[in-house]
Amino acid sequence: MRTPLLDLARPALRAFCRAYFGLELRGVEHIPASGPLIVTPNHQTYADPPLVSLPIRRRVYYMAWSRLFDVPGLAWTIRRLRAFPVQMEASDARATREAVRLLQAGHVLMIFPEGERSRDGAVGRFKPGAFRLAVSLGVPVLPVTISGGHASWPPGRALPRTGRITITYHPPLAPEPGDDPREAARRLGARAQAAIVSALRALD
Repeated sequence: MRTPLLDLARPALRAFCRAYFGLELRGVEHIPASGPLIVTPNHQTYADPPLVSLPIRRRVYYMAWSRLFDVPGLAWTIRRLRAFPVQMEASDARATREAVRLLQAGHVLMIFPEGERSRDGAVGRFKPGAFRLAVSLGVPVLPVTISGGHASWPPGRALPRTGRITITYHPPLAPEPGDDPREAARRLGARAQAAIVSALRALD
């Protein structure tokens, strides 16, 4: 699905990010042009969702931490950017139903498997939710590596500094068939994390 307004703004936004962050996008040919997709980047900055979305020429929805929706002004903004809340502290049936609805309709859903920004730039433990969704619905996962974001905008810093951010889009991973959905989700998550960590180490 095309996004006409975003497509108009995309060249200017990309040029700004290239000038300010030294943004480099790699592997964009791996982004599927159609069909349901779960995008699973590592998480380094507040800017990750729009930066990762830049080369995705489709409507992207975002699963975001529910506490962000308690911040006046921010909640209004992120809802209009197609984010919906998820409880991080416990299972969230409402968020799961919304994710299933979007994927069954053929949309792109971005979920950060770490659940929160990295405190030191390293990739943290992946939560299984995104990969259980992928296995239960037979939806591919697109691992994405963000490198350099932590140096530019670490936790505790109000505004980002100029730097160099590289975003790498890996080949999509299809869930492996198996009798045990939990084990299939664990293997899929491990494959996605391995791809992300490998690229991060190569760029550091």
